[in-house]
Amino acid sequence: MTNGDLLRDLMGDCQEEIFQTLVQSGPLRIERIISTGQSSPPGFWYDQHEHEFVLVVQGAAVVAFEDGRQVPLQVGGWLHIEPHQKHRVVSTSENPQTIWLAVFWDKPATDTA
Repeated sequence: MTNGDLLRDLMGDCQEEIFQTLVQSGPLRIERIISTGQSSPPGFWYDQHEHEFVLVVQGAAVVAFEDGRQVPLQVGGWLHIEPHQKHRVVSTSENPQTIWLAVFWDKPATDTA
């Protein structure tokens, strides 16, 4: 058994976002992400092969999609981002820090035989 507290041992005033893998098993990875006002660089888009589910545990954020949609997230707000759905972080709160719980997974391969 492994356990912890998402809201403990937070780093203050970090220049970079902090990504911490909490659990990883096969195609599943769960991370805690600590953001202190960071955003994606201009023109940068995440384009990942995995599903991503994010939940804002503390703070706030805005996530933008390539099609122009912007999704504001407050505490308790969540998103499911499909593989290759280009997205970027427009903003995150600095005080309080934005704490994300992110779950990544690959779809299992289908048997075509």
